[in-house]
Amino acid sequence: MPEVALFISAFLAATIFPFSSEIAFVTAIANDMPKSTAIIVASIGNVLAIIVNYWFGYWLYEKTHERLEKSKVGKNSLEYGKKYGYPILLFSWLPVIGDPLTLVAGVLRLNFLVFLIIAGTLRVARYVAIAYFAM
Repeated sequence: MPEVALFISAFLAATIFPFSSEIAFVTAIANDMPKSTAIIVASIGNVLAIIVNYWFGYWLYEKTHERLEKSKVGKNSLEYGKKYGYPILLFSWLPVIGDPLTLVAGVLRLNFLVFLIIAGTLRVARYVAIAYFAM
């Protein structure tokens, strides 16, 4: 059951809700969950959540694109986001700012596969770093 709790924690932490999975992750390892298991479980939960964020952003664009494209600020924001969206994803692993960036990636209609490779790899790398450097 600790795996389920870790999965849920990691999933919720990658949504726009203010939640942190790092404490649950470190606690799971401290309570003898193998590091590899903790990394896999937390990574699956976290990556699934950023996929949900992306598609939620994609859906939001459908509902708001007319208003966004009619306003100068909205149009400029979309153009700026499309120009710099992929490099900005390099910050998607960070607490607080990273999760909204995954939603914005969907709004900007960034290529899903490229998004998943960049943001997903960084999410997994964060858990690997925590497991091997913080413990």
